[in-house]
Amino acid sequence: MITPTRLSYAVLAVTIALAGLLHLGIPLLVVLFSDFALRQLYHLTKKKWLALTAFIVLVAAIATAAVYFTRAAILALPDVADTSIPSASAWAQQRQIELPFTDFESLQAVIMDTLKEEAHYLRNVAHYAGSVSAALVFSVLGIVAAGSLFLKTGLDPYRDTHAVKNNLYSISCNEVSTRFRDFYRSFATVMGAQITISLINTALTGLFVVIVRMPHAPLLIAITFLCGLVPIVGNLVSNTIIVFIALTISLKLAIGALVFLVLIHKLEYFLNSKIIGERIRNPVWLTLIALIIGERLMGIPGLILAPVVLNYLRVEMLKVEVSAAPGKS
Repeated sequence: MITPTRLSYAVLAVTIALAGLLHLGIPLLVVLFSDFALRQLYHLTKKKWLALTAFIVLVAAIATAAVYFTRAAILALPDVADTSIPSASAWAQQRQIELPFTDFESLQAVIMDTLKEEAHYLRNVAHYAGSVSAALVFSVLGIVAAGSLFLKTGLDPYRDTHAVKNNLYSISCNEVSTRFRDFYRSFATVMGAQITISLINTALTGLFVVIVRMPHAPLLIAITFLCGLVPIVGNLVSNTIIVFIALTISLKLAIGALVFLVLIHKLEYFLNSKIIGERIRNPVWLTLIALIIGERLMGIPGLILAPVVLNYLRVEMLKVEVSAAPGKS
């Protein structure tokens, strides 16, 4: 392996490591998702300027939807609490458990009293607000970076002006570009399959939510799709939320929701074997280990990137031919 190739692998590894160490997993995902969307739009429109315009409109629509659903979730919280707290209180009374709240107002009072006792919480709130603000700024920068890469790719655009044509810098730039292009292809393979499964799961879940007239249906559908982008773990989270909301209405509806979601999971086993299995071909136990490591290193972005990195390593290793040991055929 020549020096520029080794250098390119090191650059990619350092980039992923720094994204984890510096908590830059979100902007890295934004760049990858933005590039993925731009390429898909370009495939449809065949013109870069049209694809970029459609992408800007799409980003604006997603931002508007995020604000709407966040507001809807905040407004829905008192209603959910008012319907779920009585059920929780009745359950606790049957088991002689005394809860410190009986309704949403008393729950708020308990929370506020707890916060007053924990002075360090204010620092945590300030730190969290700063982290969210930084993530938003980095996300915007990631979108701009993806747009720039889409319009003009290449790390060495002025290669023709160099005095030495076959120089180390230009060759290294080519190798680094190849590594990141292969990594993006791995991302497109994994996320393309995951998005397909998430869309199918969201469509079926949305149909169920609308038919049974479950409250906050648009919010539940949005959560189902977003959670579906995280392999394995995401569906468990969204299903837990749906069953909990159904439980606030009636036990019968909660059991019906649970049975329906179990049936969907049975369908997902088939979809995973057909869609993800044929494209990625990694065993489930290895994917679970990757998810655990990814979550420990980068949180939720690590859960999304873990199967991508795992698939990339497999693809790269399949390209390397190993000579047989002496005396073996």
